Amino acid sequence: MKKINMRFLDKIAIIVVSLIIFSGCQTEDIGDGNGLSTEGLNSGFTITPGSNANTFNLASSPNSTDFVFHFWNFDDGAGSVAGTADKSLFLPDVGVYNITHNVYGKGGSAATPTTQIITVTTPDPVSGNLVEGGKLDTNSDISKWTVLNISASGTSWAFANGKATVTGGGWNQQGFYQAISVVSGRTYKVDMVASSTSGVSNTWFEVFVSPTIPIQNNDYSAGGKIRSINTWAGCGGSAFSGKISSVGCGGTDNVGTYKATATGTVYLVIKCGGENLKDGISVDNIELRGI
Repeated sequence: MKKINMRFLDKIAIIVVSLIIFSGCQTEDIGDGNGLSTEGLNSGFTITPGSNANTFNLASSPNSTDFVFHFWNFDDGAGSVAGTADKSLFLPDVGVYNITHNVYGKGGSAATPTTQIITVTTPDPVSGNLVEGGKLDTNSDISKWTVLNISASGTSWAFANGKATVTGGGWNQQGFYQAISVVSGRTYKVDMVASSTSGVSNTWFEVFVSPTIPIQNNDYSAGGKIRSINTWAGCGGSAFSGKISSVGCGGTDNVGTYKATATGTVYLVIKCGGENLKDGISVDNIELRGI
């Protein structure tokens, strides 16, 4: 029979007792110094002018670099989005912007959000929004748009609560549009905030820019799609909210750019249709900008 090494057992006992004592001293509560939360989070930030009247530099207050996540809301309708500690912000349109910053750490710990106001008094000469009434906030905004009837019935756009919302279905579609002046050889980019509380079924949402004039009671596809939400392409089937450049899909159908071949008038056309739009698709902050 082998003899038991008592010195070895003594060492094992000491290690076990030490582990029990150590674990007994650790709190199970988040935020009591056990490393499960990030202490001293600060959402403050400074704003300094950039290289021109439409650019601004945002610098976060110092925080622990361990497990700190930054979220910014630039008052553009896209909501709060993840970002870096410091941001270079471009605001090409005249307006008053509420910029909100917050930080999150381990264990879901969060600071109190900080909001500061930026006032822009001069539009950027190149990238200013060429769309009139793109925010859809007032009757004046809404009056800048013309409804394009395509199908006889079943799907329609309603302008209310600062948005345009399309509902219906039955494989019908309807659109709305606006005439915009462009310059030959210049490239423009289209974007907007698009959302749906429940998603849609067998539905297409398409955006076009073309010099071809829309004709009532006719479909429109001139120039090809440059923005798209399409359930067959893999988006729109469940709830979504954000810039269509992010929530849209379809590869080349969602590139979002248009290069003018002549100086003159083009038409920004937005249309939607399908089998079942459920609670609908809403759009807001519609923009077409030179790039």
